[in-house]
Amino acid sequence: MDRILAAEPGTKVLLLGNEAIARGALEAGASLATTYPGTPASEIGDTLARVAEEAGIYFEYSVNEKVATEIAIGAATSGVRAIVSMKHVGVNVAADALMTFAYTGTRGGFVIVTADDPSCHSSQNEQDNRFYALFGGFPLLEPSTPQECLEMTRRAFEISEELEMPVMLRTTTRIAHVRGAVTVGEIKKSSLKGEFVKDPERFVPVPSVARERHPVLLQKLKDAERLAEQSEFNVIEGTGTSRLGIVTSSVAATYTRDAVRNLGLTADILKLGFSYPLPSNMILDFVKNHTEIIIVEELEPVLEMGIRALAQRESLATRIYGKADGRFPRAHEFTESIVAAGLSGEGHKIHSERAECDVISDLPLRPPILCAGCPHSATYFAVSKAVGKNAIFASDIGCYTLGMAPPYSAADLLVCMGSSVGTAGGLARTNELPIIAFIGDSTFFHAGVPGLINAVHQGHEFLLVILDNRTTAMTGHQPHPGSRPDPRNPTALPVVLEKVVRGCGVEWLRIVDPYDIDSTINAIEEALKHKGASVVIARRECALIATRDGTGAIIRKHMIDQEACKKCRTCVTKFQCPAISSLDKVQTIDYSLCAGCGVCAEVCPYGAIKGVD
Repeated sequence: MDRILAAEPGTKVLLLGNEAIARGALEAGASLATTYPGTPASEIGDTLARVAEEAGIYFEYSVNEKVATEIAIGAATSGVRAIVSMKHVGVNVAADALMTFAYTGTRGGFVIVTADDPSCHSSQNEQDNRFYALFGGFPLLEPSTPQECLEMTRRAFEISEELEMPVMLRTTTRIAHVRGAVTVGEIKKSSLKGEFVKDPERFVPVPSVARERHPVLLQKLKDAERLAEQSEFNVIEGTGTSRLGIVTSSVAATYTRDAVRNLGLTADILKLGFSYPLPSNMILDFVKNHTEIIIVEELEPVLEMGIRALAQRESLATRIYGKADGRFPRAHEFTESIVAAGLSGEGHKIHSERAECDVISDLPLRPPILCAGCPHSATYFAVSKAVGKNAIFASDIGCYTLGMAPPYSAADLLVCMGSSVGTAGGLARTNELPIIAFIGDSTFFHAGVPGLINAVHQGHEFLLVILDNRTTAMTGHQPHPGSRPDPRNPTALPVVLEKVVRGCGVEWLRIVDPYDIDSTINAIEEALKHKGASVVIARRECALIATRDGTGAIIRKHMIDQEACKKCRTCVTKFQCPAISSLDKVQTIDYSLCAGCGVCAEVCPYGAIKGVD
């Protein structure tokens, strides 16, 4: 039995924050879970996928976050508890459904997990999704430890059903990926059997219905505020007699406790876990009892704006400090030292922990790179040989975004999931250079299809290269509709990528093996002569999966014949493989890193790279 399921009630288990959320959902009796994988939320779905059959729940990796949300809405409105998880930018995709779902409300518990990413560890922005709670009208819970991840997930379902509202659980990278001892509770038996009771005056929000439902939502938010006032997750730590009060939430609360202790400060701390709607009475009482209030929160001043507004409304004389006066930065994640600097009034002197460290300047650079044997690297080499830099490259979200780095430099514009197809159309209409867009197979299914339909319909002229490595590689090799059969979901029917492309109306389509450099170059050159949207599918399974599962047609490990090598350095200046290194003009291949793809042998103009028997 999986350890997530095997842990007995009352025992302590070492869990990631994400794993604790998954366990919390099981303890709450959730029957349905959906996700589109995205770091830092990926392990929530991966954990539930692993235990779904044994736990008796339905789980799916949906095609994108909007669909994942809609599946969960369908279950929750039928009285079944459902959880949907995603990274912060995924909420942008799901927002169309969420904004209206706040009006209709739910019958079964509905929890949406947003994993925010301060400092953009694996993301294209660091948006603060607490604003979505304010914007849409969702009760918001913010855990600060793995233990709270479990407890808040469990409680979120109860709040959702009590208020008949969707509830948002917001984590950050440091909460999602920290590991801690978690005392687990009892897993509730769940049932997928629900019943949708028809009620068009609630669940069909045509304008006349929506107008009636908006005041209902506003009243429910008042009810939610009463729950926040009584919540066990909103606590005051300290004697209550200090002149200094600190208000904080999420991971900033843990940094705050450490900083207060290390600075030797005498302060009371109001830690908010049920942070929206704000528990106004609790906050006002706390502010009134202190002459100074410092608000510690990562990213945007969400708490600060709300608390300042409350204090102004009540004409309180308490001095309030936070981001507005420069004590804390709005950009990037916090550390204990950043919080300490802000609490001591020196926040304006520090903008990151790096400022405190001695910089060692002679360390070698180690930028992120494509893996040894990665088929994307071969595709980018072929594109470079075909067009050089005489093209504009629209890129997308995935491993292949690393094509932006030398030697390929094949990314000139990047916005969001699926955007390469749409932006390529705009680039094609306004530039003379050829346009080449890159998108991964999972990303194409996620958000690329509408852009391609539009391109065909509007007559946009560009080449779309679909980098088909048969998986969602960047987030941990989760399946997608075009993946090979998933042993965890044997009933899932594969969707043939090229049939989807043809169905979008594309007339010119070629499928190539990127390991065959010459054929790939020829396909790219031919595609660029086509008038209209053309598509090349570069299909080769991710090298990591091929190596792990033995499913790829691995050729042989390779070595460089030093006598035949002309020291042209093509294998390191025009091709990128981490197995190949160069020192004092001597190129070598690390046998332990070589994936055996053989592309380097095709790249070498002098035949100096050879297979090893």
